[in-house]
Amino acid sequence: MIGGNCGINVLDPARYLELVDQKGLPVHVGLMAGHTFMREKAGCRDKYAGISEVQLETVKGYLQESLDAGCFGISYGIRYVPGIDRRELHETAALCKQDDRIISAHVRDDAEYIFESVLELLEAGEAHGLPVEVSHIGSMGGYGQMRELLAMIDARRANGLRVSCDCYPYYAFSTRIGETTYDEGFLERYQSDYSCIELCEGPYKGQRCTKEIFDELRVHAPRTITVGHVMKPEDVDMALLHPGVMVASDGLMDAGQGHPRAAGTFPRFFNQYVSTGRISLHEGIAKMTSMQAEKLGLRQKGRLNAGADADIVIFDPAAMKDQATFQEPAAGPSGIRYVLIGGETAVENGVIVNHKLGRALRK
Repeated sequence: MIGGNCGINVLDPARYLELVDQKGLPVHVGLMAGHTFMREKAGCRDKYAGISEVQLETVKGYLQESLDAGCFGISYGIRYVPGIDRRELHETAALCKQDDRIISAHVRDDAEYIFESVLELLEAGEAHGLPVEVSHIGSMGGYGQMRELLAMIDARRANGLRVSCDCYPYYAFSTRIGETTYDEGFLERYQSDYSCIELCEGPYKGQRCTKEIFDELRVHAPRTITVGHVMKPEDVDMALLHPGVMVASDGLMDAGQGHPRAAGTFPRFFNQYVSTGRISLHEGIAKMTSMQAEKLGLRQKGRLNAGADADIVIFDPAAMKDQATFQEPAAGPSGIRYVLIGGETAVENGVIVNHKLGRALRK
């Protein structure tokens, strides 16, 4: 598992990795250094505001400490911190030139504005010679722009930029109701109304929004997790079947509530795309394992060759199916017989039997 995406850390990454090694977890965990977390830690709490020179130097210091502690790169939530400008993006991204680390981002905007938003990230990668990850492309360009967007990214890849994308196999995104995603104009951008928003927690859990509920929660409960049922299925499918796109969950939950992607992404991809013959077994497994390991430089992960780490999932293809739903988002899948971590059994017939085998992964 790679955490710290979209610029978000929940704790100083160096300390988090130390705790993982001390206490163990059910899976191995690596981290990205979250730009937003460091920006707020430096005192810049107005997400719409630019950053001062002193604050920028402080942010760079925090990010460097996290990279030195083993983070795989820097992640940005540019959508969520619209105050970030070119100077801030490029000066922080340049830190990743050491040891060739990656930059990833939830880009600045989506739908019809996706092209210039992705170019902003790609140009930072090109300027500093860095590998780039465009996060959850399905929820960013899944409104009729996917074919053109993938072609634009392919052209940059053909010209030498090491860029890839990730996507989850659902036609709805998830974010908190107080985030900039829902700033004024979002209904027009998604060509929808308030009923496209499903509430995942709180007194309105399971309900669709009205303007009255939306206005109430934006003010009084802005951290409420929501699901936005707005993406075009054909665009999401196009992304998932593209050779430059890997599978990733983009999981976000509060006390087991949220989007089913956190528990269902990989079994769902297998069930909906591999089992149905839309993609081959070999290519489908690669999209869930070796593509990610290669991108992160984890040469001993994501494959079963001699000398690789003995981290193995043993499953029944005929039974592999996600059980998580928007009503029960934390439900585990069927079909997973064993998970081995370091050659020891962590899961047997869908039940976790040892939850402390996971260790911190560091660059």
